[in-house]
Amino acid sequence: MKRIIFSLLVLSLTACSSLETEQPPTAFHSRDLSDSDADGVINARDLCADTPKHAVIDNNGCPIVKYSEEENKLHILFANDSDVIPTAYNAHIKKMSAFLAKYPQTHIVLNGYASPVGPTEHNRDLSNRRAANVYEALVSAGVSPERIKTIGYGDSDPVQAQTTAETMTLSRRVTASVVGMESNVVESWSIYDQRKD
Repeated sequence: MKRIIFSLLVLSLTACSSLETEQPPTAFHSRDLSDSDADGVINARDLCADTPKHAVIDNNGCPIVKYSEEENKLHILFANDSDVIPTAYNAHIKKMSAFLAKYPQTHIVLNGYASPVGPTEHNRDLSNRRAANVYEALVSAGVSPERIKTIGYGDSDPVQAQTTAETMTLSRRVTASVVGMESNVVESWSIYDQRKD
């Protein structure tokens, strides 16, 4: 009896091995569903094919970008009929230089002015020399000359103050205002890290 069962078992195993097994069906996709940058948006719909890893994305596969801006102002006062930058403003020059280094795409316009005393032509020349000296100071502090423009307004725009003496003092100036803008990709986060926005 044992011999018969053993023989039947051998025959059944031989029969199973001689049958060809069917291969599973191959899935056919009518569209390419690949996602090269692994952002969850297929290549056919992805408008930003090189999304940074861990970026929060929109429906088009583009990273969400957060913008921030910062402003820095320069305001230097000069002595009467002088184009020499007082040493007290050296720190202001260095601060503006550092700001421009932080935002390399920005440019600065130096506006030179003079007090409304004396001939207009002399005041225009004086305001140009004041702006030019601040230009030189910024270049010496490391700012590229191509990023700086100077304009001399002469005595055309005096500061309105309570007294004439104060008006004269505040009008002898060079001013500038620069806005720097930064953009950062918003990153996704999980329970294991912190969002950086």
